[in-house]
Amino acid sequence: MKKAATDAVAGKARQSRIETMEAIRNAAISEFSQHGFAGASTQAIAQRAGLTKSQLHYYIEDKEALYAQILGELMQTWEHLFEFGEENQSPSDIIALYIQQKLRFALKQPELSRIFTTELLSGGHRLATFWPDAVAQTNRKVAMIEGWVKAGELRALDARLLIMHMWALTQYYADYAIQAERMLDASLRGRKLQQHILDELVTFVLQGCGLPPASR
Repeated sequence: MKKAATDAVAGKARQSRIETMEAIRNAAISEFSQHGFAGASTQAIAQRAGLTKSQLHYYIEDKEALYAQILGELMQTWEHLFEFGEENQSPSDIIALYIQQKLRFALKQPELSRIFTTELLSGGHRLATFWPDAVAQTNRKVAMIEGWVKAGELRALDARLLIMHMWALTQYYADYAIQAERMLDASLRGRKLQQHILDELVTFVLQGCGLPPASR
């Protein structure tokens, strides 16, 4: 019985820590998204998480470490999520899937997406360690698109600019969500509107590339 009781207490402690760390993470994302690294404070993060500042520092080393953790999480997620599919897929399907994944991430996690933008606006100094992998991933996409062009599967175009344009079109719905909702007079959380935006973006890009509609 004593062991069972001890295990139960330990389990509750672990669960409590997990919940607290999740609250800290969510609070930090909101603060960093709105104010950037320089403007965010551990005091504000603690308040959002329902903690005192001293309690917060029991769980984190400092603001720099917390920011690095969240920025790293974002970059790793993007690296795994935004690969360019399988080579046996059609160009239309690969591009459509890329746009879908990027747009849905922007719509579902706009605050996390905006941390990348606020970091860039502040000079992007903390992105230095991530650039080599990001550039390598982009180069792989460029090589695949240039292969399609060479094979006559889509019109001649600048592959690197195509990737940048697709990024900009989808990132808009995270960075400029307030403007988008004003112009559309609707919440971006609505599934019907999200699907409409996706359909328009995919059609726009595929037609611009001289590609047929995606099969999915």
